[in-house]
Formats: sequence, structure tokens, C-alpha cells
Amino acid sequence: AAIPPPGSEACNESKAAIPPPGSEACNESKAAISPPGSGGGRRSCCEGFAAQIDEWLGLGLSAQRIYQDLVAEHDFGGSYYSVKRFVRKRRVKLPAPFRRWETAPGVEAQVDFGRGAPVLQADGHKRHPKVFRIVLSHSRKGYSEAVWQESTEAFIRALENAFRYFGGVAQQLVVDNLKAAVLKADWFDPELHPKIRDFCAHYHTVMLPTRPYTPRHKGKVEGAVKYVRNNALKGRCFRSLAEENACLSAWETKVADTRIHGTTREQVRKAFDREQPALQPLPDSLFPCFEEGRRQVHRDGHIEVAKAYYSVPPEYVKREVRVRWDLRIVRIFNQRGEQIAMHARSEPGRFNTNHKHIPEAKISQLERGQAWQLDRAGMMGGHARQWAESMLKNRGIQGLRVLQGLLGLRRKYAPEAIDTACAQALGIGVFHLKHIRQLLKTPRCQQPLDFLEEHELIRGLDFYGHVAASAAANRK
Repeated sequence: AAIPPPGSEACNESKAAIPPPGSEACNESKAAISPPGSGGGRRSCCEGFAAQIDEWLGLGLSAQRIYQDLVAEHDFGGSYYSVKRFVRKRRVKLPAPFRRWETAPGVEAQVDFGRGAPVLQADGHKRHPKVFRIVLSHSRKGYSEAVWQESTEAFIRALENAFRYFGGVAQQLVVDNLKAAVLKADWFDPELHPKIRDFCAHYHTVMLPTRPYTPRHKGKVEGAVKYVRNNALKGRCFRSLAEENACLSAWETKVADTRIHGTTREQVRKAFDREQPALQPLPDSLFPCFEEGRRQVHRDGHIEVAKAYYSVPPEYVKREVRVRWDLRIVRIFNQRGEQIAMHARSEPGRFNTNHKHIPEAKISQLERGQAWQLDRAGMMGGHARQWAESMLKNRGIQGLRVLQGLLGLRRKYAPEAIDTACAQALGIGVFHLKHIRQLLKTPRCQQPLDFLEEHELIRGLDFYGHVAASAAANRK
């Protein structure tokens, strides 16, 4: 039908047909469009099947399948798009539930840190330590320890104390991305601290960081940390860190182990007695206590560790290396984690140099030793070595520099010429380098020619005797 123009009689009649706001007729028309309490708009034709649709959504059926079943089983008269819009709204209201993950005995332990009870310092101030907490995922057996810092060293020592307390090691350790253990967070390939990698290898376990910002991946220890804070430590204040740890140890034995766990519905101590044989055995020794850091290699090929200096191979000059040291040994690694040098620990101010780390061009002749220098002189000839040995006996310590000078003559003169000069010097008994130089500059240093008694150009003595006789006769 055509729309009546404004001001016409038909237009006024159509306006009069609309009930005024607030009237009973207006309210009835609104109720027909949308039910009370809804967000407004026309009521969906799927409202009468809401319970059935929710059940089908729980089974994972698609909107197309739900529409087909509504038509086939309930004589639904609406369109597919009505079902699609209704399903989209219902899915928002029905999020997928989280999945619980239970593990077999000895497989997994979860680790976390929490805030500890305050410790009263000598100056009257209170300081809050960190509480390390580890829980075996199967039995919920826990271990707690108060530490001052979440450092790598404190983390390792607390883990080690927990392993000794449990009498074994779980196959996997689930942790969040704390800086003491994880250098770079990555769900697929996290970069662990090198010291943590070595610690796990020592105890034959694996550390698995959770997805970043996803604490529910270690929900068992998350609840355990709250349990320690609210049950063992809340309202308490200690005079020392040792006193707080003693309180935690007694609480673990008397309270935490004797409780009936809310999820497993079993006493923790009994569950742990069943799980303990499944833990991996402890190694024969503790993880070695050492310090670790990064160092820049100096231009002299050394690094500084605890105010002492240690050499590295020459190709690492001006590059960064990793260092690990204890009371006896200093180990140096490249960026790939490969050991490139190892030294015994030295006192502060001392240089510890491995001669293999010195470039060939930087080793002086004096460092190579007298025997090496004599061998090099012998390579020029037997007279050169003989002169060098006689010179050292004659000159003593001063002769070491003379021997270096003799070897340096090879850069200017041929070895045969030097050997000849040494032979002439031996003949006249001189043992100064200046004499060798003078002999090399003069022709006398050339190889002398042998005298010949017979040659086609040389006349015999008979000829000269005849000439002498002829000369004497002519004088008469």
C-alpha cells in the first residue's frame, strides 16, 4: 500500500491507531514483542525449545544439526537463521569446562613461591621472606621452605632439600616462568637457565614451565601455597628465618600430612606412602655448589673471576663467555654451552695462563727455551750450532740475547752464509754478534777455494827451472 502524505486524513488515522506511550494497549503490545526481563526486541521462536537446544549444545551439535532435529522431532516452523542466532547467544552463556589432569605416582611435582610470614629483624623492622612450596601431584604430599630471595641458587637448594625430604625425585617438575629458572618464556620451547639444566640432568628429571600467564596449569600447588599462607603462617611473626622453617617443618608433619585432602578424599600421609616407592632414586652426591656469571674476554686473552685472571683460547678475545666456578675449579664455556677452558682456582691478583691459549706469533724465543733456540741454530748448519753452544758457555746469561740475535740474522742472510761466518768466528775464537755481522758483510765470509797443484793453465816446476837456468846463462 502507498504511504499517505503527511497532513492527509489517512496519515492522521494511522497515527491514531498507534496506542499512546504508557497506555495499557501500548504495554500489551510490548509484551507481545518481547518477554519481561529480556533485552528487548522480538521474541525468538526458539525460546520454547531452549532446554532441548542447551542439551544438544552440550553434546557438541552444530546449529545446522540442531535445526534439522527441531524440524524432524518437534515440528519446528522457524527458519535456520533463527536457530543460528539463538545458538550463538546460548554458546556465549555456556563456556567449555576446564579439564582436570591427574597423574600416576612419581610422575609429576608442581613448584611455586608465595609470601611468607614476617621475620622481626634486629633493628625492629619486619621483613617478609618467600615461601618455596612443592607438591607431589598424585598424593598431594608437600614440602615448604622459607628463603629470602627467589634466586637460582636458593631455588636449587630448596628443590634439593625437598628431594631429600621426599626420599626421591619426580619425573617432571612443573613450574611457572620464574626468572630463577626460565630465561625466556615460550610454551613450545622455553629457554631454561643453564644451571637449572645441569641440575635437572644431575637428578634425572625434567622441568616443564607452564604457559605464560596461565596459573591453572599448576593448580595443585597454587592451592597448596594458599593453604600454607592461611593455615600455617597467618597471624604469626618469627624472630629468624630458621624459626619459620622449623614451624613449617612441624606443620607439615602434624597438620598437612594428617589431613584428609578435599579432592582425593584420602589422608595425605597414606597416599604418599603408596607413591614414595615410585619416585626416582636420589643420586650418590649432591648437586655441586658453584657460582656462575658472564664475562667479557680482555684484549690480553684473560677473564676476571673473583679478582683473579684466567686465559681463554685466542679466538674469543673481546667476546662474551659464560663462567662457572667453585672453590677449586674455574670452567669457561662459549655461548653454545661448550667448555673451552678449565683452570685451577687461583688467589686474587694471580694470572693463570694455559700456554695453548697463547698465539704462536706471541710466544717469544725466551719462553720457548734454550734447547729450542739451539735446535733452530742447528738448522742453519753445524758450525752455527757449535758457535752458539760455545758462545753460551763463554757469555753465560748474556748469551741468551746473543742467540736471539743470531737467529734473527736469518731474515737478511742465507743460512749457508751464517754457518760460514760462524765457522770463521770459531776459527779465531770470537763470541760477539758484531763479529758475525762483520764477517757476513765482507767477502771473507764466502766459502774459501781449494788450491790446485795441477791444471792445464799451471806450468810445471821443470818449466820454471829451465827458465831460471836460461836467465843465469844469459847473465854470464
